[in-house]
Amino acid sequence: MNKTRFLLTLSLAITALLLAACGTPPVNNWPGLSVDSEKAYLAAGAHVYAVELSTGSEAWRYPTEPNNKHQFFIAPSLTPDGQLLVGSAGTEHVFISLDPATGKENWAAPFLGSKGPWMAAPLVFEDQIYAPNADGTLYILDLQGSLVDSIELGGSLWSKPVTDGRLVYVASLDHHLHIIDPSLNENINTVDMGGAIPGGATAAADGVYVGSFTGRLEAVSSSGQNQTLAESEDWIWGAPALKDDTLYFADLGGRVYSLDLIKDVQNWSDIKPNGPIAASLLPVDDMVVIVTESGEVYAYDPQGKEIWPRPYAAGGNLYTSPVAAADLILVAPYHAEYLLIALDREGRLVWEFPPKEANQ
Repeated sequence: MNKTRFLLTLSLAITALLLAACGTPPVNNWPGLSVDSEKAYLAAGAHVYAVELSTGSEAWRYPTEPNNKHQFFIAPSLTPDGQLLVGSAGTEHVFISLDPATGKENWAAPFLGSKGPWMAAPLVFEDQIYAPNADGTLYILDLQGSLVDSIELGGSLWSKPVTDGRLVYVASLDHHLHIIDPSLNENINTVDMGGAIPGGATAAADGVYVGSFTGRLEAVSSSGQNQTLAESEDWIWGAPALKDDTLYFADLGGRVYSLDLIKDVQNWSDIKPNGPIAASLLPVDDMVVIVTESGEVYAYDPQGKEIWPRPYAAGGNLYTSPVAAADLILVAPYHAEYLLIALDREGRLVWEFPPKEANQ
């Protein structure tokens, strides 16, 4: 598939999102994925699934029976105190906490204070939940789900906030990166990046790295100063991935980049797997895993050489960023036979996860 097809898919997703915000039928979007040491957590429409990493079997699903007002697509977020946070992009904008062991609700009541759907995963930092919403507001909750504060940022917030250990950074589709001081719960700086930032930022020692629809990869300091590090040939959707002193990123033209931050040089040249790349890349061990809209999974070594004999064909489209768990690589296809696929580090199938009622 090409960029035009990807943009059509994106346009339909945005239209559905806007309709959902107005109270019409639920959104359809690609799934959200996260893991802990024992389970994978997959937000895939009517349900959030917990899947055993050892077997690929279903541990639980939430809710047990589908609720046509609820649709889950953001990556479930694990908290330091053992909660699993998820939000609905359906017509009822619930934000809830689940027990990762059982899938039961933790809070006495869900948070229902947003005006729009939840399209971004929250950040937990210093015992507070920073939850960005498509209504342009950053909601700040305590760990019991009570509203502490809210900050109106504008635009539509589709990506998870990140922190450099001192400040919180929130990206928006309206081209802006907002810098939040958690000690004040205030937006202390706003940086115009010149293009939409759907994939969010990646934390650095004193700031963040950001890619945008300008095609630029930039470093933004905690004071709001930005510097262009590299330019791609097309829009950048996914957040860059940092390993050691190298940033890995890709563009919607399907090109892949490896930037040495110390030498300020590109390590790779002319690497272009099959199809647009919206997901973030996954550096793990001595490889970088890449998924494409064409539904294929690739692995490259640090020198840019393809490792596996052939890419793994997952089917459907791959927009969700791959995740490493123990010795597994997990990918979550969109519009495919299986919702979740586990590969080993050699690119061989370990298990596939079809839920009991895949089309609910």
